[in-house]
Amino acid sequence: MTAQTDRFVHDRLPSRSDWPVFIYAPGSPSGEQPLNLIHELLDKSLQAPWADKVLFRDPNQTITYREANALVNQRALAILHMGLEPGNRVLLRGSNSIGFALAWLAIVKAGLVAVATMPLLRAKELNEIILKAQPQLVLCDMALLIEMNIARDAHGKSLPLIPFGDAVAPHGLESLSADQPTKFEACATIGDDIALLAFTSGTTGLPKVACHSHLDVWSACKAWPSHVLNSTHNDVVVGSPPLAFTFGLGGLLLFPMTVGASVYFAQGPLNPETMVKAMQDAACTICYTAPTFYRHMAAVIAAQPVPSLRISVSAGEALPDATRQLWKSATGLEMVDGIGATELFHIFISSAAENVRAGTIGQVVPGYLACVMSETGEELPSGQIGILAVRGPTGCKYLSDQRQQSYVHNGWNITGDMVMQDIDGYIHYQSRSDDMIISAGYNIGGPEVEDALLSHPAVAECGVVGKPDAERGMVVQAFCVLSKGYEPGPELIKLLQDHVKSTLAPYKYPRDMVFLNQLPRTPTGKLQRFKLRDLNPT
Repeated sequence: MTAQTDRFVHDRLPSRSDWPVFIYAPGSPSGEQPLNLIHELLDKSLQAPWADKVLFRDPNQTITYREANALVNQRALAILHMGLEPGNRVLLRGSNSIGFALAWLAIVKAGLVAVATMPLLRAKELNEIILKAQPQLVLCDMALLIEMNIARDAHGKSLPLIPFGDAVAPHGLESLSADQPTKFEACATIGDDIALLAFTSGTTGLPKVACHSHLDVWSACKAWPSHVLNSTHNDVVVGSPPLAFTFGLGGLLLFPMTVGASVYFAQGPLNPETMVKAMQDAACTICYTAPTFYRHMAAVIAAQPVPSLRISVSAGEALPDATRQLWKSATGLEMVDGIGATELFHIFISSAAENVRAGTIGQVVPGYLACVMSETGEELPSGQIGILAVRGPTGCKYLSDQRQQSYVHNGWNITGDMVMQDIDGYIHYQSRSDDMIISAGYNIGGPEVEDALLSHPAVAECGVVGKPDAERGMVVQAFCVLSKGYEPGPELIKLLQDHVKSTLAPYKYPRDMVFLNQLPRTPTGKLQRFKLRDLNPT
């Protein structure tokens, strides 16, 4: 019987008939059996050979698995003392840090539902998340309180908030946790109980929410990491993906814990120089980041080698072969590419370095099935381009969203990627089948950028698409019709770009802007984005 007494999320899951088909490995627990993800990852580490080995490290502190378990227990008790019950949502806002990691583990261990948000999000986007997830508590890094408090203002500050990131702040999570017992029995959740809500932006700009259970995440921990990554307890992991992304959450927190590896959190903003420096300081063996970041790091790491590095994982956007070869030339390492989706939690197509084939993403991860489908849902033979469809131990379960029926067809997760599978089973990526703009690893919905531009008086109409870019994969390109009294020019471009940056996360701003007299539309007035894309030479 479920331990989550707050049924908010469970009651808003899709009908079982709209779920994908789930495929579990022999011996895997069922959704009805007891399973708490953090009990499996952290509590059981106390009986493992790595109990007293380092789990988390940054330039200022080192925490072992045993110490982390005690700190997580104290935080879980402090959070529950706010009057929360299993199934309540907790919004977590912070940069990658030991404090963020401990808070996330505490939330899930207590049977609550983690709603992690990226540090770059603005108040408008945070408010949308609050409205959708209906959290009962916010945990926010001290350094990110401004936008969070603006979002809370819209709710009359009735949403309780506990800051973290300052060990001596009297009302901070650290202080509230300090006097709590170091022992806490994990909430008796079952496999189907929800552990996290992962927000992603669709082409409509409206946030989609992927719901992942304890069993979903535990199954992901046993899939790609076990069959492709092959990490060990001697590994030290460093990377740039935010823990609020499932790519970062898996790679930089959960997957290392499955084998007793260590995670190093660099402090301050990461750029190619500081990333390589952090990798050197940590004696990094596994790195996670997006292709664009690897491309910029190549020259730096060639001049300042990281001899301990043995695995480089790339995901988040298509990996150009030129970037793969540039990295290999700089480090001598073959990059491990992967394709995943927030809806399926993590990577489901990838190959280990020794099995890499140039020009491909890799093969289907053991435990998953994949096929290439036509638009009518028929499986296509090898060599033909179609839509990627996937089944496995993880799958799409949107929160209160009719788009569930678009993502899942006949039990298959339809990822929106156009691919071709060769006769050896290797997947060749082609493009996205929808209007999502993937720029330097970030997913950007064009309509939300359009909405931000239209809030400026200079813009009468606009359309936003992705423009191919050799460095970032894509950049946001805006086509604008100006209001009367405004003239196009460099000053106006900068003004509009700054306006978008002040409204949305800065990475969403249009790096390229074109001014038109009118936008292409259908007779019924719908914007024809494909005609805007056609304005870009191929």
